[in-house]
Amino acid sequence: MESMRIKVIKGGPYHVSGAVPLDEKIVRPQGQGYVWEDGRELEQKSDYYLCRCGHSSSAPFCDGTHKKRGFVGAETASTDTFDQRAETIEGKSLTVRDDKRCAFVRFCHAENAQGERENIWSILAKGDVASDGTVRELASACPAGRLNVQSESGELLEPELKPGITVVQDPEQAVSAGLYVHGYIPLESADGEEYELRNRYMLCRCGLSREKPICDATHVPAAFDDGHIEK
Repeated sequence: MESMRIKVIKGGPYHVSGAVPLDEKIVRPQGQGYVWEDGRELEQKSDYYLCRCGHSSSAPFCDGTHKKRGFVGAETASTDTFDQRAETIEGKSLTVRDDKRCAFVRFCHAENAQGERENIWSILAKGDVASDGTVRELASACPAGRLNVQSESGELLEPELKPGITVVQDPEQAVSAGLYVHGYIPLESADGEEYELRNRYMLCRCGLSREKPICDATHVPAAFDDGHIEK
């Protein structure tokens, strides 16, 4: 069986091979945090192409519209590793690494004991052992892979995730979000170079990210709608 892989096509879509499972999830507020809810059932294929220009009428699949629109989609994301990009945030009892690649899916927020919304940075600043579990949970839930809890030995503590691609819808923001890739699926650039192999990352599908092919949350101010947001 062919190994799972995502290949960026120059001026075109993402070519996904190796029978990568594809699903759709909806970001839902719950209390002062967020959860995933199942979305549409999507066709499963061993080999398929996902829209990268943001204009396909068959989203999330490519329908060739990028050719009519003259989509360029040049890759501009840094090829530095997570370790090279990330800064270290020292708490009193644990350490978090943050590479600032935010897709604005907001799983870094949770409800505190007072019933208020609190983000991972304010929780980390408290530095108490009781908050350690919450920090680990929120860092591991970030689909962009922006946040990682670091062990005392310097190891990044990653959750166990099954390989797959999740098409993200965000009705609270009235936008279609990026493609959440999970489970260490290799990403190859249009020129054949390999990006760092990561457990979690978000790919742009609105065509507007300033860090292509990585999602940078531009879909939010751009009000990107792939035609499948709940109205």
